[in-house]
Amino acid sequence: MLVDIVTLPHFEGLSLPAYETVGSAGMDLRSAEVESVSLAPLERRAVKTGLSIALPPGFEAQVRPRSGLALKQGIGVVNAPGTIDADYRGEILVPLINFSNESVVIERGMRIAQMVVAAVVQITWKPAIRLPSSERGGGGFGHTGVD
Repeated sequence: MLVDIVTLPHFEGLSLPAYETVGSAGMDLRSAEVESVSLAPLERRAVKTGLSIALPPGFEAQVRPRSGLALKQGIGVVNAPGTIDADYRGEILVPLINFSNESVVIERGMRIAQMVVAAVVQITWKPAIRLPSSERGGGGFGHTGVD
């Protein structure tokens, strides 16, 4: 699938997101901030990527944390996974949070998140008086009793 991508002026010198291996589901997004960004413990910040995309209808891009960054430095994506809708044309921003006890510096060009493109199905609601039965029924959190 071909997807239109626009690089904004502050993206200059960075590389486009790419699949790092043949089996990769996601592409790394990099910080396009002109200057380093310091995140204090529990601080949140929308970090610029310098990219805008035009996904075709029926698709979304999910922005997810990078597992290595999360484990090694405690950096996550606040609304993980975040959704970039097919009709959004603005800059992709990554809302990062520092879950660690120390400040973390996000450098320009640093891989800050991953983006996975996925198919989306839109539904139409069909009002009903009751739902069809299922094996699970209305059982919620911990309903199986299995630890």
